[in-house]
Amino acid sequence: MTSRALGAAVGVEGGVGPSNNSSFCTESKECLEYELVCKTEEYEVRHYSPTRWVSTDAEAYFMGVGAAMAFRRLFQYITGANNQGVQMEMTAPVLVRIPEDTRVWEPAVYTLSFVLPAAYQDQPPTPTNDKLYFTEMPSMDVYIRSYGGWMLSVTSRLHAHLLTQELARVQAAYNHSYHYGVGYDSPLKLINRHNEVWYVAKGDVICSDPSEPTPPHTTTTTHAPDTPSFSPSHIAPNTTSDSRTDSPANRPTTPSQVSGVTPSTRPGQNRSANATVLQADHPWNNTVEA
Repeated sequence: MTSRALGAAVGVEGGVGPSNNSSFCTESKECLEYELVCKTEEYEVRHYSPTRWVSTDAEAYFMGVGAAMAFRRLFQYITGANNQGVQMEMTAPVLVRIPEDTRVWEPAVYTLSFVLPAAYQDQPPTPTNDKLYFTEMPSMDVYIRSYGGWMLSVTSRLHAHLLTQELARVQAAYNHSYHYGVGYDSPLKLINRHNEVWYVAKGDVICSDPSEPTPPHTTTTTHAPDTPSFSPSHIAPNTTSDSRTDSPANRPTTPSQVSGVTPSTRPGQNRSANATVLQADHPWNNTVEA
């Protein structure tokens, strides 16, 4: 079992800590840590240190279906499907690597990743499923947009689009070939959910309109209670979401408000004729066979 890396090879160090260091990691004992570089009205920039993840790929027409298939494999790994029979605590967040050039009529490859607990960052047990592999997140800066509710295909695409519009406006350089859908909560959590969209920055980060002077900022960490929350190789669950992005005025009240995207909803919700499709689209639905 070998590791894969996105970007330059890096040594693994730190990067995973107690969840009480973050205001929105409330369901996991350990969470990915970061430094807040700066924040604007539309996004924030974070710096992440190198970390190791366990990952798997799934080909599907919809992000939620692919993520469900991949989630099942990864959950089996942390609950004992490894060469040591080790059971590990679930960590947060869960990352889904989403290619940018997906088309509705063609399947795409989605990569789901769990960050390994601190105790297993250096020497993780080998998966028994050969569809799993280890990936390395290098040291990197990331442009991030946060939102509440459920991380479904429609919401993920909407917020990715809104973030790229702003990054284009401020002329920020970032990797255009993929982005990450990032979830911090289990399906059982109904309120105060937190999700994110990530784009990996290139070069110097931009935290203001280039036509305006850049205000000074001080790097802070997730230890601050009011701080809101890889490029793993291939790539491989909390605070209330920002009131602006999670308000009814800033997100679709129904999936039909975003054209060209299959509507989706939380697993188990069966209130319409579309319940079957909606249930399948939920990324943490593990009813799909791997």
